[in-house]
Amino acid sequence: MDFLGAHSPDLLPGNRPLPVVQGAFEAPHGTTIVAASFPGGVVLAGDRRATMGNVIAQRDIEKVFPADEYSAVGIAGTAGLAVEMVKLFQLELEHFEKVEGAQLSLEGKANRLSTMIRGNLGMAMQGLAVVPLFAGWDVDRQKGRIFSYDVTGGRSEEHGFTATGSGSVYARGALKKLYRHDFSENQAATAVVQALYDAADDDAATGGPDLIRRIYPIVTVITEDGFRRFTEAEVSEIARAIHEGRLELPDGPRAELL
Repeated sequence: MDFLGAHSPDLLPGNRPLPVVQGAFEAPHGTTIVAASFPGGVVLAGDRRATMGNVIAQRDIEKVFPADEYSAVGIAGTAGLAVEMVKLFQLELEHFEKVEGAQLSLEGKANRLSTMIRGNLGMAMQGLAVVPLFAGWDVDRQKGRIFSYDVTGGRSEEHGFTATGSGSVYARGALKKLYRHDFSENQAATAVVQALYDAADDDAATGGPDLIRRIYPIVTVITEDGFRRFTEAEVSEIARAIHEGRLELPDGPRAELL
């Protein structure tokens, strides 16, 4: 980004002039991203729907990407700009590792992503915002950590769980009742898929597991062993188990009253 800013600043996403359009401008938007930590790491997951106004633009978009070996980023907001930002972020982390001979700290990665989001503020003010979630395994602290952002690049560390995107209110509400600090990896994965299911139940822009088309949420986990994406078979098993459970309890599992 520094090199582009010095030599061709017009190529940076936030510096590109938008064409003059008549009426509302629609671009594909992606939602919803959820994350939850557990004693051995952190799970980051996203639904597969992209919308453009009231139209489903894509049913199987991918919104969760590895940033490097020990971190991942999930995108919400304008899909095209978000994917471009993630690719640039991946390249910057790879470049840093090659030049310095060591990986950037997790805190440093989170700060760098914050700078990139702030660089897109001009686009965000025109309705083309990018609001990601960043999660990873902190090698120094030996634990999973989650960072959320606002459109100005403001960064907050989240403890336990969080969500972003249009369905985030419903997803956070679900996780607030389901989350436990002693989750296993599989329990954390099940909880975030439950949260996405609840978000899809109330938010039209969020897509739940599509058993007919075999389109399931993307679920990833980052531990001391690095980044791993759950296989389609693993996510399918979780999604089908949740579906079977909701045939009996349509609103999902019940939390204890006291």
